[in-house]
Amino acid sequence: MNKRQKTILAELITGIAITVVAVIAMINFKDWVNRSQAIQAMEQLGKEVLKYREEHGSLPTSSHVEGIKKDLVGGSRLGDLQYRSLWIDPESPPDEILVYTEKHFPSSLLNDGYIVLRLNGGVKWMSKEELDTLLPEQQRQMEEQGKKINLPYP
Repeated sequence: MNKRQKTILAELITGIAITVVAVIAMINFKDWVNRSQAIQAMEQLGKEVLKYREEHGSLPTSSHVEGIKKDLVGGSRLGDLQYRSLWIDPESPPDEILVYTEKHFPSSLLNDGYIVLRLNGGVKWMSKEELDTLLPEQQRQMEEQGKKINLPYP
């Protein structure tokens, strides 16, 4: 192989490597944007739920929450919401989980997890392990207090 062929081969390999890196970066960037938009939509949903609660003195029904979701910018990014209003009462602490949704990312840089909306309107990204620990604990506390016993797990 002469010097010119080696140079052409090196340039070809470099071009392919740059293209592969760019494609991977774009996929991860797309996932990051989707996750960011979903978090922003959950924050908007939290504001609307808090507004409803302030005006009506109770939490909205799940069908009302779905209606709010449809009107949100980026609401479609939320996916299937798990709405836990059955587990919430007036004495529930502000950090009680009200709504959560699971998000899967095929990229290697973002981990799968959940976007969680708390009763106080706070939104947080949680790992599966963190939610799997916290959610049953909150449910157990409600059962021990004698509230909402025998309701289906959301």
